[in-house]
Amino acid sequence: MAQAISNEAVLKGTGKPWQHWCDALDAANAQAMSHKDIAQWLATEHGTSHWWAQMLTVNYEQHIGRRVVGQDCTGKFRVSASKTINTNMDDALNLWATAMQGRTEFSDVAITRGPDTSQTDKWRYWRCGLADGSAVSVNIYEKAPGKSALSVEHSKLESDAQVEHWRAWWKGVLKGL
Repeated sequence: MAQAISNEAVLKGTGKPWQHWCDALDAANAQAMSHKDIAQWLATEHGTSHWWAQMLTVNYEQHIGRRVVGQDCTGKFRVSASKTINTNMDDALNLWATAMQGRTEFSDVAITRGPDTSQTDKWRYWRCGLADGSAVSVNIYEKAPGKSALSVEHSKLESDAQVEHWRAWWKGVLKGL
């Protein structure tokens, strides 16, 4: 099975090729470990950074068939779509909130929680929950002066088929902004 990150990237980032990590994880009986335990083992026993421990763990779980590309360690899926908007973060959030005002559903799935907005110095957020248990988070950051990146992340999806449905749906919504 092909891993989501290239052997060249693994070698550059960790100093060792992908096969080294597969062999080490197999020898440690990582197939019997949880995601958290694999990542912790990589960081503790091999000194990998947190980021590389997570990347290697995800790739290993895909390699052994525990998960497929796009699936998180809980078995759920997520998808995102993004658009660059020629305005600052606050105006981008207002543009999104105005476009979503009065909505009670997305693609025939009712909004059951929110929407809620929040912000930090570097980010603006708009979030809601849907009746199917999934969640939508719009994340906005300044890409360049006068330009913001607006990304819709839809998480807690049940299948790859839902990922493809929502990817197309959210791209359509963003196109209309």
